[in-house]
Amino acid sequence: MRANDRITVRPFSPADADAFYAAVCASIDSLSYWMPWCTPAYSLQDAQAWMAYCEDVWRAGSAFPLGIFDLASGQVLGGTGIHDVNSAYRMGSLGYWVGTPHTGRGVARAAARMAADIGFKELALTRLEIIVLLHNAASHRVAQAVGARKECDARNRLYFNGVAEDASVYGLLPADIGNR
Repeated sequence: MRANDRITVRPFSPADADAFYAAVCASIDSLSYWMPWCTPAYSLQDAQAWMAYCEDVWRAGSAFPLGIFDLASGQVLGGTGIHDVNSAYRMGSLGYWVGTPHTGRGVARAAARMAADIGFKELALTRLEIIVLLHNAASHRVAQAVGARKECDARNRLYFNGVAEDASVYGLLPADIGNR
């Protein structure tokens, strides 16, 4: 778990399903464009299944999903975490999303920084990648704000809305966030 004066980042638990569901529902219009799992048909059962999945992958050490919570209210603000972990090469991918009512307030930047800190200090990873669609300006800003360096625009790097799309690859090393 990591926290600052506004938010905390921690693993999800089954008790978070209702709050996670509410956060998704409040953001379907904007989130569904970027996240294929976020559809108008998203249900509380889907949120409960996500909580179970989160516990399973944490136990397996294959991914480390984290919730972003308002420190004062405990409200779910979004999600972050490390996925596609390659333990042999001590690297993974860092992702993040913030619910529509909470965007533009530095939540994603703070949460991504906290998730990276967990990745480097607790999971002993030596590299995180942030993969961003070329037209996702907000995610580019977050990657740059946490200190990640754009390394390339990779052809057909992400599969998005049924089509292979080019995406920017950002690399983040422990030293990159040390002074931020």
